[in-house]
Amino acid sequence: MPPLLFFLFALITLGFGLNVVIARNPVTSALSLAVSFVGLAALFLSLDAFFIGTLQVLVYAGAVMVLFLFIIMLMDIKEEADHGRTNLAAIAAGVAVAAILAVQIATVSGRLPESAATTRSAALKLQEAGARWEALGSKNLPTISNDLKAGSLPDAKLMGDTLFSKYAFHLQVVGLLLLVGTVGVVALSKRDKEGSSPS
Repeated sequence: MPPLLFFLFALITLGFGLNVVIARNPVTSALSLAVSFVGLAALFLSLDAFFIGTLQVLVYAGAVMVLFLFIIMLMDIKEEADHGRTNLAAIAAGVAVAAILAVQIATVSGRLPESAATTRSAALKLQEAGARWEALGSKNLPTISNDLKAGSLPDAKLMGDTLFSKYAFHLQVVGLLLLVGTVGVVALSKRDKEGSSPS
């Protein structure tokens, strides 16, 4: 990817991500989050991570954003009336959490053995990965080891096998949390409507 496009998509991702936090209208925040996801997907595509970039658009910018907008419409959130008041404590806490997260990311990534390698110098050792994958046991998909030995990276197969074998429980927990959140919002919106209805 040319540097101009990289900085353009990075600016789109960061700008609309900032708008998610500072926008007062929840619908504006949700739509800004969708645009930020699209910019992030473009950055994934520039790294040749086509599967993750496609999932970023289909799952996050598509399904999850529709779910967010559906929940926002159910809650019937009104725009804040007092635009002049700013919560300095919340802003200070947000900046502190962001700074702590940045320090943690820099500390962890600096200690990794691959931190000094770049995408140009760190070549994919697909032949060795195929032999190592085959040595893990017969429970893994044999087509993955064949693809790796042939010199291709089957990222969709690797992602699917990892999700539904190693992280199957975590995936089900995330789906259950989304379901509970949706049911909770529907229950809260129904209760608010029943409470506001004239008797």
